[in-house]
Amino acid sequence: ELGMLLAGPFTGRLLGDMGAEIIKVEPPGKPDPLREWGKARYQGRSLWWPVQSRNKKCVTLDLRQERGQRLLLDLIRHSDVLVENFRPGTLERWNLGRDRLWEVNPRLVIARISGYGQTGPYAPRAGFASVAEAMGGIRHINGFPGESPPRLHISLGDSLAGMFAVQGVLAALYWRDVLGGGRGQVVDVSLMEGCFALLESTVPEYDRLGIVRGPGGTGLRGVAPSNIFKSSDDTWMVIAANADNVFRRLCAAMGQPELADDPRFA
Repeated sequence: ELGMLLAGPFTGRLLGDMGAEIIKVEPPGKPDPLREWGKARYQGRSLWWPVQSRNKKCVTLDLRQERGQRLLLDLIRHSDVLVENFRPGTLERWNLGRDRLWEVNPRLVIARISGYGQTGPYAPRAGFASVAEAMGGIRHINGFPGESPPRLHISLGDSLAGMFAVQGVLAALYWRDVLGGGRGQVVDVSLMEGCFALLESTVPEYDRLGIVRGPGGTGLRGVAPSNIFKSSDDTWMVIAANADNVFRRLCAAMGQPELADDPRFA
């Protein structure tokens, strides 16, 4: 794992949770900023670091130097996967492009995570989860009509990219080892596309019907009751009775089973 901050390290964290041996590579003197990320401190240390870096072994390598590159290639000889989330072209500038990596280990799966993918007009741009969430469309459909699109209080775009990267890595390993492919592949993941993949039927609704889906607040248009409601003792609760059989059970639980057959709620 060569990446820093969130998307690459989250990929390594998930693979480590599955039992993989993860070796995290940090530059000497400039470690992953996640070690000090956030204001919350427990016993003087950031709580981001033990979450994202659990199950990992940490080493330092200066990949800008030839010796650091040689040491990385020594690690690559014995590795199944390399995960990196630099700007596209960074590994190539360090003479660590896929062709050189595959010379050393042709079975290596290379997971590359970036803001907009390895190719295309936006490829050279830095990737940020907040921007990816906006360009990927999920911020547009979040929040309330007429209000500014809010953000979730987590780096959703980074985590989504990490999860898609893990899926790609597992698929590449399955193709290599089970289906007989025999060699590694490049898994190209972008933060923006990870967010875009969550849009469900939003795109074909616009393409075929001209419908522009927007934010819907806490409910779902045309689906009721599926919303949050405040109880008489001021407790927020979620009710998601969005199918006829579920609505019937809800009515029974409310002590009003006759509502299930009321034509007003058909």
